[in-house]
Amino acid sequence: MGRKEKPIGSSRDEGLFRLAQWLRDQRSASGCSYAELAARAGCHATTLQRAASGRSVPSARSVRAYALACGASQDAAMELWRKARRRSVRSAEGPPNPLDINGIDMFCAGLRELYEAAGRPSLRDMERSAGGLGRLPHSTAHRIVLGRTVPRDVHQLTGYLTACSVAVVEHPLWVDAWRRALGQETALFPAPQPMAPTAQRAMQPVSTTRHKVSATELYFSVLGPVRAWRGPVSLPTGSPQQRALLAALLLREGRTATAGELIDALWGEDPPSQALAAVRTYASRLRKALDAGVLVSESGGYAVRGLPEGALDAAVAQDLAAEAEKAKSAGDLCHARDLLGRALALWDGEPLAGLPGPYAEAQRVRLEEWRLQLLESRLDMDLEQGCHAEAVSELTALTAAHPLRERLRELLMLALYRSGRQAEALAVYADTRRLLADELGVDPRPGLKELFQRILEADPGLAEPSAPAPAPEPVAVPVRPLQLPATVPDFTGRFALMRELDEILTSAVDQVMAVAAVTGIGGVGKTTLAVHAAHQARGAFPDGQLYVDLEGAGHRWAAEPETVLGAFLRALGTADSEVPDSLEERAALYRSLLSGRRVLVLLDNARDAAQVRPLLPGTAGCAALVTSRVRMVDLAGAHLVDLDVMSPDEALPFFTRIVGQERATAERGAALDVVTACGFLPLAIRIAASRLAVRRLWTVSVLARKLADERHRLGELRAGDLSVKPVFEFSYGQLDAEQARAFLLLSSATCPFISLSDSAGLLNRSIAEAGDLLESLADAGLLMPIGAEHYQMHGLARSFAKTLQA
Repeated sequence: MGRKEKPIGSSRDEGLFRLAQWLRDQRSASGCSYAELAARAGCHATTLQRAASGRSVPSARSVRAYALACGASQDAAMELWRKARRRSVRSAEGPPNPLDINGIDMFCAGLRELYEAAGRPSLRDMERSAGGLGRLPHSTAHRIVLGRTVPRDVHQLTGYLTACSVAVVEHPLWVDAWRRALGQETALFPAPQPMAPTAQRAMQPVSTTRHKVSATELYFSVLGPVRAWRGPVSLPTGSPQQRALLAALLLREGRTATAGELIDALWGEDPPSQALAAVRTYASRLRKALDAGVLVSESGGYAVRGLPEGALDAAVAQDLAAEAEKAKSAGDLCHARDLLGRALALWDGEPLAGLPGPYAEAQRVRLEEWRLQLLESRLDMDLEQGCHAEAVSELTALTAAHPLRERLRELLMLALYRSGRQAEALAVYADTRRLLADELGVDPRPGLKELFQRILEADPGLAEPSAPAPAPEPVAVPVRPLQLPATVPDFTGRFALMRELDEILTSAVDQVMAVAAVTGIGGVGKTTLAVHAAHQARGAFPDGQLYVDLEGAGHRWAAEPETVLGAFLRALGTADSEVPDSLEERAALYRSLLSGRRVLVLLDNARDAAQVRPLLPGTAGCAALVTSRVRMVDLAGAHLVDLDVMSPDEALPFFTRIVGQERATAERGAALDVVTACGFLPLAIRIAASRLAVRRLWTVSVLARKLADERHRLGELRAGDLSVKPVFEFSYGQLDAEQARAFLLLSSATCPFISLSDSAGLLNRSIAEAGDLLESLADAGLLMPIGAEHYQMHGLARSFAKTLQA
């Protein structure tokens, strides 16, 4: 074997050391000298000797030749080589994160980093590894690596990712980043849109002088998470500290903040040593993201200038509140209530959510106090206009959330008394007096004591106003149904879809009937979205809201339209003796009762369009919102909304809201692993997060490890009566034999993205026949269309298919 080799050159670089040691071990096992290996490999002996020296990372060709000559595994050799190469070409920041990519330049840089992380494989190797003739030509791969182009479609992108050894589970994240970079609307995980529908309505002019923000102007929000948009396009606002600096400048309304003031705002009394440099860096990044001349340097500080009127949600809310005060002074309580409602709709959760620093904390308290003051004013007007019964439930919830706020308790007492619930009103006072004594050692304020005494004496002056402001309803009805289920408190994201549904539903005033049908796979959150959208739009339907679960999925017998119509008629005030017997007569009476009224009908969990048609109002001013696992292409006039799984930017906050900010933030990587293992399916995420929330000794990493095993993943995704597996069992049970066979064959494909041509070969069918099968599986909720000729099978659906094949 010749003379003894010199020690391996790099003991500090673990990857390079392990590669060199492995190569040497293979040569020792072969019993050959370098000259003999060179003869076998067809290269110079010095080349092979350098490859095992450990002084630098050898070329891929040298490593393959070395392994081939030794009779060792080339795959094992290349895996060690890639790890050594990755350590030598990458910084310590870790692999690129597709969630952080925003823009074409960042995307190109990310693709280049993937290539570097893969160890700079040869372009010919990338072409072969991508799979499929012409999927990733080596010339195209070269241009992508140089940043001169991006993959032309999903098929080519996933080929590039495969060639760069990116795990298949990460492909959807990169596809989403690709679509964001290209500004496409059809992203797999749509990025959050700028404003909720209520916020857009709140921005409508309150006078002829108010400026309306155009599609190219900047808009900022601070009454919730701090965000920025240029028209409909979301702008990157950076880290929490960077957003805190932006918020501090926005809330100064154009006034200059010195560097010292900003340092105090962000870090308080304990700033880092490089605080000034950090402030300058944040300002520089924001200046690049915003329009020129918006963030200016002045007198050693910074200011935000030149914003159009209505560019900040807090300023819009302030203007609306001022207009409401003017309307109230003029005696127009109805208009004042509407203005305050629009102002309150601008709040999107906690103000300045997630921002650090004492300034943000102080502003959070101020903005929340202001919101409560506006809410109290609006509720006061509600009572002045005789809406005391409707206000009781809202006031009950508010007093529970703010038990020491005496004004809310005063309004609740008055609302209860005017609703004929004198004893309950007196009980509220007794509870208030006991609470104040126990918590603060004080008595209720004089105004509250006086109201208690007047209620006790049944003072006639407390009776509801004799002339309420609202105009009389065109049709007097005995019952106003309010049947919507409660919305979930942790509803997250879905901004674009909420806006879309709100526009459709509220357009019912101007057309015969508005119908929106939300479809998607089981567990994707159709009911949650529909209920949330219905609550948001209920202001446009003052005559009530009807709700029914049609039991079209997961039940042996779906609800019959005749039975549902009977329940609706009784909810609308029809006596049992007056409810007709036949379906046709019930439908006719139902439409007659809704004529001239504005009612929203939520038909949840529908089986098909035939079940829905008799339940549609069919009159101007009414709207119907339908959810179903089946795409209702045969429901005439319906606006179809396809609901996809959550985007990563929605899934992580959703998971965090359930398990808690501290636990999720401490293990953000593990949290991302959990939501990824859940396939970003809301039901799966809720189950996983709920399990973690009640197990305080578990870490997020423990949960991630449990979900990492695909064989047992569906078994782990079960909590109480919630389970993911029955969702796919039901859909699979609706398939015929040919469709079931296609589902099982497609689930065996290595790539989650399925093209029409590839599926035709896999299924041994023509293109047309394969297309029909894929569409039928999409209609059943087992495939998700992602283009004209591409589909995606959800990861949990693939796991379910494997349980059937076991």
